[in-house]
Amino acid sequence: MKKLMIAAVCLALLMTALSGCAAAPAADGQKELIVFAAASMTETLTELKAAFETAHPGVTVVCNFDSSGTLKTQIAEGAACDVFISAAPKQMNQLDAAASAESNPDGLDFVLSESRFDLLENKVALAVPDGNPAGIGSFDALAERLKSGEVLLAMGNADVPVGQYTEKILSYYSLDEQALASAGCITYGSNVKEVTTQVKEAAVDCGIIYQTDAFSAGLTVADTATARMCGQVLYPAAALKGARQPELAQAFLDFLKSPEASAVFSAVGFTPLAG
Repeated sequence: MKKLMIAAVCLALLMTALSGCAAAPAADGQKELIVFAAASMTETLTELKAAFETAHPGVTVVCNFDSSGTLKTQIAEGAACDVFISAAPKQMNQLDAAASAESNPDGLDFVLSESRFDLLENKVALAVPDGNPAGIGSFDALAERLKSGEVLLAMGNADVPVGQYTEKILSYYSLDEQALASAGCITYGSNVKEVTTQVKEAAVDCGIIYQTDAFSAGLTVADTATARMCGQVLYPAAALKGARQPELAQAFLDFLKSPEASAVFSAVGFTPLAG
């Protein structure tokens, strides 16, 4: 009987301890904000996360940078995320129940629609390695050189925004992407950083990336695409309905609209749209 009483007391103490652990945000009192953001925001958000943490003691911002398509898939599969910033509306729409059925065919409902806004605009750029060995000076010149099979172009995969913008540019010039790839004129990257690296290392004659990535990598921009060529390059941002830190998520989104954040974005070539 005595052993049973001792066991019961131990079990009660254990349940109390477990209950206390579940209620606490973290053993050390820290709060963690998880931000999924397009790879092209790596440098700017890394700088801004440090500033946000300084202004919010006890908060740690964890950033997951990758292609917007990969991030969208991770969120749809249940990855923990408080804030999502994509490099195109397409991936945000695919998670937003407020988007049209055409934009969100699976009817996914992850985005807190009332928190959503367009944060930034970027430009699609034709970047060349140091010294521009192939002498490519414009998109017009690139199109002609691709037709004659003279150059090797790096572009993003079809499931990432920078690749989708590039596909539109190729279509604008009536270029057959599949034929060019088969002819060895195109190489691919799984996100914009991979394409940027290929250009930086002069593994290709040129690459189509964002002007902000060209700036961060110290690459020469030979030309920028017009909206007629590939559409407007918008970066929507939103909190997610499953956010573990909803108040912090909103505070972070508000911070991204601040003059301090706008200055950081502008310095690398983004055009801030909120604030």
